[in-house]
Amino acid sequence: MTLSPDATAPATEVVLEAQGLTKHFPVRRKLRDLFKRTHEAVHAVDDVDLTLRRGRVVALVGESGSGKSTVARLLAQLYPRTGGDIRLHGESTKVRGGREFRRYVRRVQMIFQDPFASLNPVHTIRYHLTRSLRIHGNAGSSAAELEQALTDLLNRVSLTPPERYLDKFPHELSGGQRQRVAIARALGANPEALLADEPVSMLDVSIRLGVLNLLRDLKERLDLAILYITHDIASARYFADDTLVMYAGRMVEGGDSETVTQAPAHPYTRLLIDSAPDPDRIQNMLADQADRGNGEPPSLIRPPAGCRFHPRCPAAMQRCTTDLPVRIEIGDRPGHWAACWLFDEQTVATSPKIAEEVR
Repeated sequence: MTLSPDATAPATEVVLEAQGLTKHFPVRRKLRDLFKRTHEAVHAVDDVDLTLRRGRVVALVGESGSGKSTVARLLAQLYPRTGGDIRLHGESTKVRGGREFRRYVRRVQMIFQDPFASLNPVHTIRYHLTRSLRIHGNAGSSAAELEQALTDLLNRVSLTPPERYLDKFPHELSGGQRQRVAIARALGANPEALLADEPVSMLDVSIRLGVLNLLRDLKERLDLAILYITHDIASARYFADDTLVMYAGRMVEGGDSETVTQAPAHPYTRLLIDSAPDPDRIQNMLADQADRGNGEPPSLIRPPAGCRFHPRCPAAMQRCTTDLPVRIEIGDRPGHWAACWLFDEQTVATSPKIAEEVR
């Protein structure tokens, strides 16, 4: 892998992109299957395209098991990919460990969901941050420079005064403080892209907004490209510039966050939004239950043919059961697309009633 030298990229420049990203996990074979020619695999991620730009947040939304975290780990090069390409500043990257991996993670850092699990409980905050600074060559050449770098990191994540936190252990901090330390550790590499895997889902509701506001402030001050993974589509509207919706390993809708959340096109996105708690809708919940998608997500070992959402889709047509839908631009909404046959003119001509109901 060849990485270009570090340089300050202009705002909105593409930092990291995935093209046709695919990951299949082989299933452990039973004794009776050892001599079979074909082997089963979990189709965790299939043909995913996404782009992270400097100074912008992209939200990846979907229910548990949809493949969101796998996408983040693929972009962080923690998993080898089955297919597709990952490009950093336009250059194809495929790290094999060692120095290549270290050069890559200097520019692409990941924030994990559980800050208590991602921090070593036997080491202090000083140790965690010092290790990050030294690994990535940002610790300075003297003890005074290292202490200043540690102070700057904690100030960046609003853990002040810094000396109050440096010599504490992770268990002595609150969940929100631990997550801020995890963010500070990622910033120790001076990255260009942050992959935030549900960074607030393990935190109390009362402090989630503070962490999201911190990430937004860092994005603006440092011109970071951020991938925000969440199952909460409401927070995606608040925090992200663009939103992508994922179901059963495939992207089903994308566009700017305001459009995707306020004028959703794909039936799955609509059901996600309808599932969010709304006191005004409680009285009508039983009345419209029949119109909602029921059942469980499909098996990713043997995913259904055609659209993977069709077994649960209230507007499924015959073509949905056989043909994999392609991305279709929603005409009056620039940049807004949905992978759904309901927006294919030739298809809906055979089912105008269903198409009219969904639109």
